[in-house]
Amino acid sequence: MTTLPASQMNTTGRPRIRVMIVDDSAVIRGLVARWLTEAGEFDIVATASNGRLALEALDRHEPDIVLLDLDMPEMDGVDALPLLLRRRPQVKIIVVSTLTQRNAQISLKCLSLGAVDYLAKPEGQRQVAAVDEFRRDLVEKLKALSSRRRHLSSDAAPARSWRSAETRKSIGSRPECLLIGASTGGPRAVERVLLGLGPTIRRLPVLIVQHMPAMFTSVFAEHLRAQTGVTACEPSHGELLRPGTVFIAPGGRHMGLSVDRGYPAIRLDDGAPVNFCRPAVDVLFRDAAAAFGSAVLAVVLTGMGSDGTQGARLLAQAGATILAQDESTSIVWGMPGSIVKAGLAQDVLPLEAIGPALKNYIIGSSS
Repeated sequence: MTTLPASQMNTTGRPRIRVMIVDDSAVIRGLVARWLTEAGEFDIVATASNGRLALEALDRHEPDIVLLDLDMPEMDGVDALPLLLRRRPQVKIIVVSTLTQRNAQISLKCLSLGAVDYLAKPEGQRQVAAVDEFRRDLVEKLKALSSRRRHLSSDAAPARSWRSAETRKSIGSRPECLLIGASTGGPRAVERVLLGLGPTIRRLPVLIVQHMPAMFTSVFAEHLRAQTGVTACEPSHGELLRPGTVFIAPGGRHMGLSVDRGYPAIRLDDGAPVNFCRPAVDVLFRDAAAAFGSAVLAVVLTGMGSDGTQGARLLAQAGATILAQDESTSIVWGMPGSIVKAGLAQDVLPLEAIGPALKNYIIGSSS
């Protein structure tokens, strides 16, 4: 274990974020420490080569964020994660692993155990583009988590339901599809929303854009199928929508909609990223506005950035119903916050209330 000196304030005068890096590779520890130090908002307060050493360092160095590798000797990340959270419940843990099917499954398990996010490590240092993307994602995720921590520790408002004066309306159209967009913190949030729907989930097709790598989305679909008991899958291009089926946008591909002989069908493409994302929520929302108009029920959950806002404008213009997760229950209030600030949400709700609210929209419109 290595302990590094830390200053107290960043260049903006705000408290710097304390980070501990846990990885059995000295090269990775060194690279990540250098990247975060150069970003100017973080102090690397400790590094550790396995989970046991991380536990020993936790109380002494009190990190705000822990970057936790999965495969390590003595104690791996899966075993260390619940112990770290038990000892310091407020710490934010990001799981970091190489991109394999096994690690995708383990990473999703870690999210259910309390990790807030995951990052896929590039296979080798020679993949320059992959390394650059990993560095950018790492810094952006930590900055997003840091901003939330500073805001909630100072002047965050309590959770409440909120209704936009610009978009307040009665719900007249029967929803014909449910759209969900999410990013950081999304896998757990999506699962809880779907479980909150109960049997109502079988009344209409559900289309989900969750920002995650390709191998993760297929595993995520398997996980949702096991948790909800309904069909959940990565769809094929041209596949027709079916009630009671959850369609997960494949990682690395946009998922939209087209109308084939009067029937809405899945449209997949490899177009350029939108809002730096592929798949992008904006693509799905835009196509759904054209295909379904006011018969869309959409929700934007936790995530950084503003993906979904432009598509939500088109949905709102078409008379669709849009809900957003509130700030206090979001891991990062970027995507839902952008929807709220743009005045596009009918309701802003804590996570546990979203599933029941969606169920009321679906059942109430058809009763």
